[in-house]
Formats: sequence, C-alpha cells, structure tokens
Amino acid sequence: MQFLDFEKPLEDLYAQIHKLKEMSVKNKVDVTNSIRELETAIDITRTQIYENLTPWQRVQLSRHPERPYTLYYIEKLFANFTELYGDRQVRDDKAMVGGMAELNGQPVMVIGQQKGTNTKMRQMRNFGMANPEGYRKALRLMKIAEKFNRPIITLIDTPGAFPGLEAEERGQAEAIARNLFEMVNMRVPVVCVIIGEGASGGALGIGVGDKVAMMENTWYSVISPESCSSILWRSWNFKEKAAEQLKLTSQDMSGFGLVDDVIPEPIGGAHTDPEKTVETLKSYLISTINGLKKIDPDTRISQRIEKLSKMGFYDETEIPVENSTLAHMGA
Repeated sequence: MQFLDFEKPLEDLYAQIHKLKEMSVKNKVDVTNSIRELETAIDITRTQIYENLTPWQRVQLSRHPERPYTLYYIEKLFANFTELYGDRQVRDDKAMVGGMAELNGQPVMVIGQQKGTNTKMRQMRNFGMANPEGYRKALRLMKIAEKFNRPIITLIDTPGAFPGLEAEERGQAEAIARNLFEMVNMRVPVVCVIIGEGASGGALGIGVGDKVAMMENTWYSVISPESCSSILWRSWNFKEKAAEQLKLTSQDMSGFGLVDDVIPEPIGGAHTDPEKTVETLKSYLISTINGLKKIDPDTRISQRIEKLSKMGFYDETEIPVENSTLAHMGA
C-alpha cells in the first residue's frame, strides 16, 4: 500500500498494526483488542482527512499509482472485449485503447487513454499522452460504433495530448479538432467519464458527449497545476495555489455546469476499493445509456449542441453609438 504525503497519519497507524502483528507471531501474544482499536482509529482518521481535501490533494489522488486505469475498468466492467488497433494512416497508438464490448448485455464501443502500470508499460503507453494517430484511431472506432448503432463510452485519463514536434507535424491540433466536430454529431449515445486526469485538449479529444461525468477525486482543466505555476510564477512551488485557482475539481466543474454528473468514490479514493468503484461506475453507465437510448438521435444531437453552447460566462455591454469606434471614424 502506497501513501501520499497528506496520508502520513494513516501510514503511521498501519505501521503500528504491522508491528503488533509481528510481535504477536514472535511472542505468541494476543493483540486482537489493540489491533481493533487501531483499525477504529484508522477509520476515524481517514474520514477526517478525506472530508477536507484540498484541490491539490485531489490532483494527487487522481494520479495515485494504485488507482484503476482504463484497461482495469474494461476488464471488470465489460464482457467480450475485442480490442481494435490502428488509425489506418500512421500506426497504432498504445496510449489510446478501444474496442467492441458488451455492458450488461448491451453492445457498446469503449475507448480510453491508458497510462501503464509500471515503468516499462508507461513508456510503451507514452504515459497516456496520445499522438494524432491515437485520436484518429478513436474517431475510426466511433464511426464503427455509429455504423452498427453501438453506444460509445470514453474513459478519460491523460496529462494531455503528446506535445512533441513529431505530433505537431502529423496534425495534433487538427486531429483533436476533428474529433470535437464529429463527436458533437454522433447519432449514437455518447458517455464520457473522467477516471483520473483530464488535461487540456488531450481530454477534450474524446470528451464530447451527451453526458460527461467525473469520478469524485479527479480533475479537469485546460492546464495542469504544475504547468500553470511554472507559467505564472516561473516555478512549480506554487502548484497548490494554482490548483486552487484553476477550480479543477469535480465539485467545481459540476458547479460551473461543465460536467453533468459526479460519480462518488470510496473514502480514500478509487484505489482503496476498486471493486466497489467498478460497481458504482457500472450502475451509472447502464442507467445513463438506457436513458439516452430513449431519446431520438436528432434530439440528442440538438441537446448536445445546446449544452455546449451554454458553457462559459460572459456579459454583453451596449456601447453608445457616439462613443463607438465607427462613430469616430465617421461611419
């Protein structure tokens, strides 16, 4: 079990339990009551810690190395998953995975970013940062889903689209922009869930849907706290302040109306009880897709466009004609 810096009190309590168990084996002493008291203390401490998480602490939880990734959810949520490869132009992007599957007997297309579970796999998966061919593969799979009337589920977990020169040369911005346009007009239900990090265009490239949801301890923003800190303060030392100012948590995004739903996690994060997390997500996906299937495709598309058009805050100010630039120009 790995602990984050703000979980130090829990780490100390678990260490005490470990020592007691060793002492029990070595000295043949009954320490059941002492262990039970420490377990109670762990429950109380965990509740106190997770009732008052800061935005930066939620960012840390979203990156926890034991947190479930896309392929874990695919394995546990879906049946008969058949992975599909390649964009038919360049190559297969290992940072983007997807294929046909069944959710509770319903044929679907599932697509998501995969970071990798160890050093070797993270390098192969490019840490979940997709190249243009990854987004083109995702679009190819969406078009297949549309052809065979399969709902689309996307699982978002990326620190951003790959920013390398070769990615830009192959049209990174165009590939993401194309996906935005095409996803708005998909005639099948589209459900997007942020399961970890949702950074910038890398997340948006598979993030336009009828319903966009966030797991409780995830973040969604145009930029990471570290990068924001380095731009504004020329240092990563202000990442906690940046995380707070960016308003990137699931609660913030829901309050702004930028996501439709927040999916609760077990106390301590999704990694503390993956099975419960899977059941919660499965229930959400089944009920959401069943609801969307009852809506006419043209109506779904109109609602999608209307929802996106209402995002953001702005004010309109009327400028008196006599004060306008055109008036001064003699127009």
